Amino acid sequence: MRQRVRGGLVLVALVAVALAHGQKLTPAPPRSPSDGGGPYTRLVIRGITVIDGTGAAPMGPVDVVVEGNRIVDVVSVGVPHRPIRDKGRPAKGEREIDGTGKYLMPGFVDTHVHYGTPDKAPDAEYMNKLWLASGVTTVRGVPGGGLDWTLKERERSAKNEITAPRIYVYQPAFTGDGWKDKPEKTPELGREWVRFLAGKGADGIKLFGGDPDVVAAILDEGKKYKLGSLAHLGQESEPRLTAIDATRLGLRTVTHSYGLFESMLTQTTVQDYPADQNYNDEQMRFGQVARNWDKIAQRGSPQWNGLIDEWVKGGTVLNPTFTIYSAGRDLMRAYTAEWHDQYTLPSLMQYYQPNRENHGSFFYNWTTEDEVAFKNYFRIWMEFINDFKNAGGHVTVGTDAGFIYQTYGFTYIQELEMLREAGFTPLEVIRSATLYGAEELQSPKQDTVDFGIIRPGKLADMVIVGENPLANLKVLYPTGWMRLNDATGKTERVGGIEYTIKDGIVFDSKKLLGDVAEMVAKQKAAIKGPVTLQGVSKTY
Repeated sequence: MRQRVRGGLVLVALVAVALAHGQKLTPAPPRSPSDGGGPYTRLVIRGITVIDGTGAAPMGPVDVVVEGNRIVDVVSVGVPHRPIRDKGRPAKGEREIDGTGKYLMPGFVDTHVHYGTPDKAPDAEYMNKLWLASGVTTVRGVPGGGLDWTLKERERSAKNEITAPRIYVYQPAFTGDGWKDKPEKTPELGREWVRFLAGKGADGIKLFGGDPDVVAAILDEGKKYKLGSLAHLGQESEPRLTAIDATRLGLRTVTHSYGLFESMLTQTTVQDYPADQNYNDEQMRFGQVARNWDKIAQRGSPQWNGLIDEWVKGGTVLNPTFTIYSAGRDLMRAYTAEWHDQYTLPSLMQYYQPNRENHGSFFYNWTTEDEVAFKNYFRIWMEFINDFKNAGGHVTVGTDAGFIYQTYGFTYIQELEMLREAGFTPLEVIRSATLYGAEELQSPKQDTVDFGIIRPGKLADMVIVGENPLANLKVLYPTGWMRLNDATGKTERVGGIEYTIKDGIVFDSKKLLGDVAEMVAKQKAAIKGPVTLQGVSKTY
């Protein structure tokens, strides 16, 4: 997010935009019967294979019974390759889904999202339906939009008045509707702001850095009110507040990679920027991030392992959001993604174009040297995240979509693929996307989770897909993936999530995706003229 310095603390222009325009962003329309059916008095999913979210081996065939918005029973009904036993199967439901040959997982959790803004994605319905079509049943806004706007959408989603994931609300420090900000940031003001935020009913705190004494006060006060905490550690703050500094002050979650590499510098104590470095030039800002790849402690060194050990023991959560930076290592792949034409709004695609005013649209003169630096950076970053996971650390799945050619929903599945690239097994990927995400969001206020796991008594947030995601995560993309049919000699599309179930409501994912395609087509029709994308003119 584009940042500016004020009173020694880092604020973010994107936040200012969200706050200024949050009320102008169109709220989600009321949920219609065509969006999804239920919740049902009794829903039974028959003969499906369950991947339960814990990392345990899949099990099937099983019958899963849902009453209202809760799972009430999970019953093994036989063994593979043999007829299912009818004796002892759960009674018929109000609605039944045939899960034969299909897979069921907990609903996915995206722990780093923003809604759009009027200039790039003006309707909340667009984001909500892309998330649900991709299996995402819970999101954490950091921030989602204006504070009051997001709190209201959270309430409407909790009541299932709208077609949307359940929403957690994290708010950047010293912002929020009704907050009377002051230029000088003090520990006392930080504590006052936390009390203001808790009074609003938010779920957690978002930090962009700041003076250590102020950050310490905010985090300490936040724990008193059982607020979660997450930080994007701005580069202006990193000389005094690296990731290890912030977690020692009480920070729970480190998102992105800012402050991580700076916690392990060996050749300098702060990053050695070029003489002409200017943080307000976003290509310089993003490009120089990757130049730290060879300036840090070696993998397996005492400094590397010591950081991991400290974070594992302290319960730190890492939320890497690999995907939002992936265009840095392969720009052409990002802007030619197959889903852009049908599912990325023209206004959003226009926002992505190289532009000095739009946050993350920083490819003013992107070079092979920049991409090579990012490829090396990703290699080291992924090694650290995988080592942290192997030592017992929790990694969660976040996307930060809506910037840098990363479109909502699709980007979530790409993040799963990138965790696999980092060395996670497919079961570990699914665990990060489900149980670990739920634990991160719910643990500040309660000891056990209500979702993120397939168990009787838990909320009925689930994903049904017709292909085995452990064999190929690509089948989770809303548009599925290609496969050659040897019987016909033709390439077919397989996979794509069939149903996303949130609070016992069964959403047809293909129907949701079709609704998004209609939104995109409508906006294209309204343009009626040429546009320039990646320096090439085209006509809608």
